[in-house]
Amino acid sequence: MTVVTFGQAKQVDGPDLDTARYFNRELSWLAFNRRVLEEASNPSHPLLERLRFLSISGNNLDEFFMVRVAGLKGQQLQSVDERSPDGMTPAQQLAAIAESADALMSAQRAVWREIRGALAEAGISVLRDPEIDAEAAAWLERHFREEIFPILTPQALDPAHPFPFIPNKGLTLILDLVRLSDHQPIRELVMLPSTLPRFVRVPGDKARYVAMETLLRRFTGLLFPGYEVRGSGTFRIIRDSDIELEEEAEDLVRYFRSAIKRRRRGRVIRLDLETAIPDDLERLVNDELGGNEAIVTETGGFLGIGDLEQLVEEDRPDLKFSPYSPRFPERIREHGGDCFAAIRGKDIVVHHPYEAFDVVLAFLKQAAADPDVVAIKQTLYRAGKQSAVVRALIDAAEAGKSVTAVVELKARFDEEQNLLWASALERAGVQVVYGFIEWKTHAKVSMVVRRESGSYRTYCHFGTGNYHPITARIYTDISFFTADPRAGRDAAQLFNYITGYVEPSGMELLTMSPHHMRDSLGALIDGEIANVRAGKPGAIWAKMNSLVDPAIIEKLYAASSAGVQIDLVIRGICCLRPGIAGMSENIHVKSVVGRFLEHSRIWAFGNGKALPNDGARLFISSADWMPRNFDRRVEYMMPILNPTVHDQVLDQVMVANLIDNEQSWELHPDGSYERIKAEGKSFNLHRYFMTNPSLSGRGAALAESGAVPKLSLRRRR
Repeated sequence: MTVVTFGQAKQVDGPDLDTARYFNRELSWLAFNRRVLEEASNPSHPLLERLRFLSISGNNLDEFFMVRVAGLKGQQLQSVDERSPDGMTPAQQLAAIAESADALMSAQRAVWREIRGALAEAGISVLRDPEIDAEAAAWLERHFREEIFPILTPQALDPAHPFPFIPNKGLTLILDLVRLSDHQPIRELVMLPSTLPRFVRVPGDKARYVAMETLLRRFTGLLFPGYEVRGSGTFRIIRDSDIELEEEAEDLVRYFRSAIKRRRRGRVIRLDLETAIPDDLERLVNDELGGNEAIVTETGGFLGIGDLEQLVEEDRPDLKFSPYSPRFPERIREHGGDCFAAIRGKDIVVHHPYEAFDVVLAFLKQAAADPDVVAIKQTLYRAGKQSAVVRALIDAAEAGKSVTAVVELKARFDEEQNLLWASALERAGVQVVYGFIEWKTHAKVSMVVRRESGSYRTYCHFGTGNYHPITARIYTDISFFTADPRAGRDAAQLFNYITGYVEPSGMELLTMSPHHMRDSLGALIDGEIANVRAGKPGAIWAKMNSLVDPAIIEKLYAASSAGVQIDLVIRGICCLRPGIAGMSENIHVKSVVGRFLEHSRIWAFGNGKALPNDGARLFISSADWMPRNFDRRVEYMMPILNPTVHDQVLDQVMVANLIDNEQSWELHPDGSYERIKAEGKSFNLHRYFMTNPSLSGRGAALAESGAVPKLSLRRRR
């Protein structure tokens, strides 16, 4: 049995706080990252895929410190005593985070030792200095002299050379040296430039790697001829990388260009030190980098677990998942590749990554080339570095069409890339809009207006994920295409609201935040409570990335107390405490972590029916159930009304998530997560969709497969 726990909030009295009702958001996130790390020890995964999970857990933790911990640290330094819904002050949360993160990093190092040994047995070695043979040593010295030495810039530390700026995630070697000629002591820093890889591969059939810090120590004689090394140590820092938006910003583009530069010099939040670093060097690093305010960790292992992703690129298909090629939906092929004809015939749902994101690109490319298309409107949150979506919009504008792109500059860590895309789009004649200053535009919507038979028809795409061709290969998401005139009119209002602040009115299908989404969800939950009180079945099934919003959690508690059966699939943060008698005994929470990243948002409400096919209300959305999604973002929720699409999303995608018993973890009332054991027949939802064409992919061959049972209103245990 594998159980993952996270620290519990201390009981703290305060107004409107009930610590027994909520898990702490930050500790819940750390528990999610621990589940990611557990996949690195999962023997059912190929070895290099296990290493990938380990590196992901390292990168995740870095970003957590760069944003979430940085925010709490800022509150603490400014003496902000605002408490989280579970009753913790910023200082209490930081203390709990430090303890939990320390344990997580210790576990990461243990997993790396385990994987490192297994890799060596499989023929992939990461060599320590004593393990480097004479032939490899000769090549490494030539390589160091020719490819590394010219890039390194050693810096003395003395009154003439103050302690230099260390960049975010910067790995640095600090040395205590003595000049042999006069025995003068000197301290030196050698920063590893970001342009250099963390590992050097020794040529040959055998995969032999040497970490850069091993090379720096091995060749200190080349870097510092005439000096003797008395002591040395490596350290790595994480800086505050969040961008706080000032409401009085007059020019959003100029503000973000300046803020990105400031971010690079953010406060040091975490300082990772090598255990063997001499005490005097440790004190120096602490003093110079604000160690008194940062969370300091010491390790005898590898610093920067995220950098291990370089090793995953080793060409060993036998140690990786079998390659998977997504299918292109047959519905589109049956119409000769004409996306518009297929969508006119019937609404289409596409399930990524099992069905190719190429269908979204085909939709936009056809719109760009079609002489009857007069206008395209598109939101862009994260589009990637090589975006075919942006290329299609540029082509459309250059073809003379009216093209509007809502580019979200506030998409964290994509701000710089989005600024570049915005400039390229504007040069091509696209009308670029940056949305609201205080809100992010997180809705994933595309609309195409086409001239047909003397009038205009609007085709829409609503996605649960980003328009990002790379992440679409590993994120599970829903793409919904429709030519329903009501959806077209609502999409037009959504865009007009973003571009011109024109308040939407009389929306026919869509519900938007930050105006009505929380209230609409509350009304749907109230509807299930009313059904139970009227003697009808009451059920809620919801799939999302995070559940944090206290108002919605309280609604779910009320529904549970009324007897509504609630099943939640929440990949990451869950602040709701399930299984508490008298409060949440009818709420079951699970998390799915596997080959693909579960990302789609799907919500179903039983609507008083015995079976979902009898009329459950089904929605897809761009939003998680978090305060930011309801109050500070432009989001949408879309009802799925077409019967076939309704069945595809509910009876295939949602049910598969609910019955998966190979990649699922159950959340217990005490906050621990336990891996679900398959009792009887095992079911892996990712494997199922990789090997069974989804209903939308089968076009005219649509038939009942029976492999995924119909979603039942009965409690599944």
